[in-house]
Amino acid sequence: MMSNKGTAVIVGVGPGLGMSMARRFGREGRRVALLSRGESRHAGYRADLAEHGVEAATYAVDATDRAALRSALAKIEADGDIDLVYYGCGSSRPPTPIADVDSATAAAAFSWVWPAIDVVEAVLPGMRARGRGGLLFAGGLSSVRPMPALGELALAAAALRNYALTLNAAIAQDGLYAGTLTIGGVVERGDIHAMISADTARYGSLQGHTLDPDRIADTAWEMYRSRDRAEEIFDVLD
Repeated sequence: MMSNKGTAVIVGVGPGLGMSMARRFGREGRRVALLSRGESRHAGYRADLAEHGVEAATYAVDATDRAALRSALAKIEADGDIDLVYYGCGSSRPPTPIADVDSATAAAAFSWVWPAIDVVEAVLPGMRARGRGGLLFAGGLSSVRPMPALGELALAAAALRNYALTLNAAIAQDGLYAGTLTIGGVVERGDIHAMISADTARYGSLQGHTLDPDRIADTAWEMYRSRDRAEEIFDVLD
């Protein structure tokens, strides 16, 4: 049965925060559409959400492929109004320390910022026409705290954070919302968490440096519902 509360789109879904967002939005009566390159995981995602009573569809999309991204969003919108979007894409490449970053390396990091803007361009007209909707973006703590080792990723994270905050200032008058989740820690159940946990001799212990994705998702929903702030910082790296 199609949800009458609209569709929540998760762009860049993974087993950690992306799936927590999907479950949380689904619990609020939203149909969920999941977009990621990892098509082999999609059946498992759908089964998980079905167990939680959430209607879900999956789309194998590389967010940096603008045509494919727009096509998927158009199909989703055709099946039901897009009411919420969570954008959680990011680079998987090891960063270059900031003092060694050249302009080409910096430019490459922004390949994960442009799709966020493409998503907004695709869904915002419908949200404006209906007078309801929200967009949430995930970024890193390097957007607000100097972290030289993260190099070019800090530049892209800062740009995405500023985009979300400025977008919220622009669309609030239309009854819409944009917010950013600034994450300082390793999200449990995610791919980075799994990689580090499998080789603590190389990466070190995660004790005290992990974040529960379900708690982040709860906060994200509260941000969208209350609209009393456009940013929440999750920091366990002190």
